[in-house]
Amino acid sequence: MPAPGDSTGGLRVASIRRVHGGSGPRLPLYLSRVAAGFPSPADDYVERSLDLSEALVEDEEATFYVRVAGDSMIGAGIHDGDILVVDRSVEPEEGDVVIAALGGELTVKRYEVRGGRPCLVPEAEGHDPIPVREGEELIVWGVARHVVHEIS
Repeated sequence: MPAPGDSTGGLRVASIRRVHGGSGPRLPLYLSRVAAGFPSPADDYVERSLDLSEALVEDEEATFYVRVAGDSMIGAGIHDGDILVVDRSVEPEEGDVVIAALGGELTVKRYEVRGGRPCLVPEAEGHDPIPVREGEELIVWGVARHVVHEIS
């Protein structure tokens, strides 16, 4: 449930960081994929090295990271404490997960259009959609492209 005075439906942006691509460590990327079903023998060779920024960031100048606080997007696989990779250069389309400012508060929600008006939709029980009312200013900061979270 939202915290008192939290009009964003319980999921907030905890922190924002700018992307500095190419400066991270390059780690081995194995050629063979890991089976999620039946195990297969592992290959002993590395395809190449991988900088995660290269894999996750399409437009470095327009990309930033945010840490999520809250649980209203759990149905989209976004958990409390996760890091989202957000691209400001992508024009939001219906169904995208966006970082948006509404009423001066940042939130992470699915962007939909209902009755010709934008609506920010959570993906967890107990959280209501947030319609953007006449006169309210909705600013979409960017579209979430990837989520990084710890496996529990």
